Amino acid sequence: MLTALVDYDSGNLHSAQKAFERMAREAGAGEVIVTSDPDVVAKADRIVLPGDGAFPACKAHLFDHTGLFEAIEQQVTHNARPFMGICIGMQMMATTGHEYTDTSGFDWIGGDVVHIDPADKTLKVPHMGWNDLIIDNPHPVLDGIQTGDHAYFVHSYHVRVANPAHRLAHVDYAGDITAIIGRDTMIGCQFHPEKSQAAGLRIIANFLAWKP
Repeated sequence: MLTALVDYDSGNLHSAQKAFERMAREAGAGEVIVTSDPDVVAKADRIVLPGDGAFPACKAHLFDHTGLFEAIEQQVTHNARPFMGICIGMQMMATTGHEYTDTSGFDWIGGDVVHIDPADKTLKVPHMGWNDLIIDNPHPVLDGIQTGDHAYFVHSYHVRVANPAHRLAHVDYAGDITAIIGRDTMIGCQFHPEKSQAAGLRIIANFLAWKP
């Protein structure tokens, strides 16, 4: 089995690479490759799309790599390969991002990426640090994950889903912030599972073992 960790010049992949390689070894889940090659993505059994920074810049960087998004989309929406988006990689799964300027997303999961607006104005944005997950809907990738498990966040925007069934988990930051979205063979984490210790590694292991 081959897991492609997509490199499109939008973030440091070192931590994610190490975490996915570790869990792949422990689970006997095959090889993890960091790649920007559409031909490699087209052969992958699982695809992981990370992303750090601003939504418009990340999307522009992805589409600067000729044929890369097309290979991802073919694998995910047509060939039903399991997909995980991380941080901005998750946000791009939505319909539209509203950071700096309105930017179209992949529209795989209906919804908008909106600025965090906590009811308690003393809370800082970006939302940064550890927060407790609240599970909304069950999912195989969340096997063994419970409400109260911790995840590590660094972000100023989050996905407001159109269909509540597509929000798998959220956190409370003086208001609901979407933490995990998903449908069919795709899942997205707003937090960084590779930096979320036991819970994050469990989610990565579950993803690598997931057989939709």
